[in-house]
Amino acid sequence: MNTRLSPRPSLFGGAAFELTELDASQLQGFLDANPEYFLAVGGMPPRRDEAQQEFRDLPPPHMPFNGRWLIGFTDDAGRLIGMASVLSDFLVPHVWHLGLFIVASSLHGSGTAAALYQSLEDWMKAHGAAWIRLGVVVGNDKAERFWLKVGYAEVRKRFNVPAGERMNTVLVLVKPLAGGAISDYLQLVERDRPESTLP
Repeated sequence: MNTRLSPRPSLFGGAAFELTELDASQLQGFLDANPEYFLAVGGMPPRRDEAQQEFRDLPPPHMPFNGRWLIGFTDDAGRLIGMASVLSDFLVPHVWHLGLFIVASSLHGSGTAAALYQSLEDWMKAHGAAWIRLGVVVGNDKAERFWLKVGYAEVRKRFNVPAGERMNTVLVLVKPLAGGAISDYLQLVERDRPESTLP
């Protein structure tokens, strides 16, 4: 990929920018070149309009949130090397949701993913996150190991979650950023309690 993102203010340390729909073709190229996540969770490569769908994908009305960002991480040449989707104040204040975090496959094992994630976490915390939650598909072993290594803990399982051609079991993981215990989080977010049957 030889194209560059247009210059714009960095969201946080390093080359991390908010992506807009003007970046859809570059984001699509990145996703097409790094299909491992989609193959692992859905059994199929990214759709031809995957990037456009990322910009339009929002939680249902009964799952409120305050802000939403698609974030692109670039290298020194301006090429996308990673992306993330983030929701702030998801369900309740100070709970942020990390919907997607993909780093170029060529950089796996290099420490880049951990460094990019740490920058992202620091930014979320600086903007009011006390908790971060995310979902990881059971069987996506590399992702499971990564999230546990950077401090997340399982709070519940969701069953029969559709993705691509598959129905998956998803682990809901949570990380406290302000010293709280997981039990404190579960008091705030009823749907993430282990006994919950909410989708």
